[in-house]
Amino acid sequence: MMNKRRSFLKQATGLTLGTLGLPLINARAAAAKNVRIGGSLGMSGRYAETGLNIKFGYETAIKYINEELGGVEIDGTRYAFILNLVDDASDPARATTLIQRQVDDGVDFFLGSYGSNVVLPCAAITEAAGKPMIQVGASADQIYTQGHTTVFGFFPRASRAWDSSVSFFRDIEPRPRKISIIATNDAFSRLNAQAAAKGCREAGFELLDMFQLPEQVSDASSVLSTLRARTPDVLITTTVDQNSLVIARQMIATGTNVPLLYQFLGPQLPMYRQSLGAQSNGVCAQFYWDDRVNLEDPVFGNSQKFVSYYREHFKRPLSYHTAGAAACITTYVHAMQQAGSLKPDRVRDALAQTDISTLFNRIKFSPEGDGDSIVMGAKIGQIQKQRFEIVYPQAQRTASLLYPTAPWAERS
Repeated sequence: MMNKRRSFLKQATGLTLGTLGLPLINARAAAAKNVRIGGSLGMSGRYAETGLNIKFGYETAIKYINEELGGVEIDGTRYAFILNLVDDASDPARATTLIQRQVDDGVDFFLGSYGSNVVLPCAAITEAAGKPMIQVGASADQIYTQGHTTVFGFFPRASRAWDSSVSFFRDIEPRPRKISIIATNDAFSRLNAQAAAKGCREAGFELLDMFQLPEQVSDASSVLSTLRARTPDVLITTTVDQNSLVIARQMIATGTNVPLLYQFLGPQLPMYRQSLGAQSNGVCAQFYWDDRVNLEDPVFGNSQKFVSYYREHFKRPLSYHTAGAAACITTYVHAMQQAGSLKPDRVRDALAQTDISTLFNRIKFSPEGDGDSIVMGAKIGQIQKQRFEIVYPQAQRTASLLYPTAPWAERS
């Protein structure tokens, strides 16, 4: 695998911040050498809601490192961090151009964008350059099955993401029998749907229908008409945040009721719950982080200190993507310190061996770079009183599952 990596090019020491920079007001940080971390992110375009959540997480960790800690020590030298983050407008073509430009400019460490269709081509560029990338915004299998050795993700790949969900369905009382799935025409959603279907069939559920909508959903009326005629006990949507919200809104508008709506992405976000209000109650989803849980972290100390610091400095509601993004930075710090070096190949090797607690989760990667499916697998949450509650596994639950859920018109 080492023949894929290029040697360390240079250590960035200038204060040029690109399109996004954070002030170094701590005296120790001002005197420190600098490490640039680059990347693109959909801060506009269709992925902007989640992209901005991720951006704020990156900013929080960089701000804390530079302003509160005065930088971090790596192999006896103190370094401050510079965030070179550019807006890819949720466009894969734009993202690849921007990432190639950063590679050519000598950036050695990268953060991923949001959306597998954006992260996948960018990962090919950083891989070819031998530069590590950590990302919290994509889990399509193709990112991890093409021989890449430098990309690391905080979630299990799509085909491994359904073990806990299927176990959850099997434990529901009364047990559901019939399941339908809605996917969109993109790699992440299709693979997720295939994995969900396989797991549900193997668990003995009847799969009524598998629907496919365009990559960007605007009209789901024909699918919803079929659902009203052939109502499943559980409807799964393997869709990204905005598409999930569109589907839920159209289900409400058309009176398409199912005993349980399970949306892979969307309900975890405050934006989703604010948009739907009381009608979001009862919707379930996977999730990976809860602000009530306190975990150790190599930079912040623990996750509650991160939560307090974030809320002290930022007004945007805190989401799991925000916490995961901050943990991308703290994981980089740990790997650099373990490597005792800023050479990309040595940091990459340290990332591959990572097994630590962070403010987000315990971080351990598979040999291919995605999140370990056991260590970093998902819990199941349900919106109740417009708050996301843990309903599975039972040992960690903060509330009991509401099932079957009330019709949309009766939710309050």
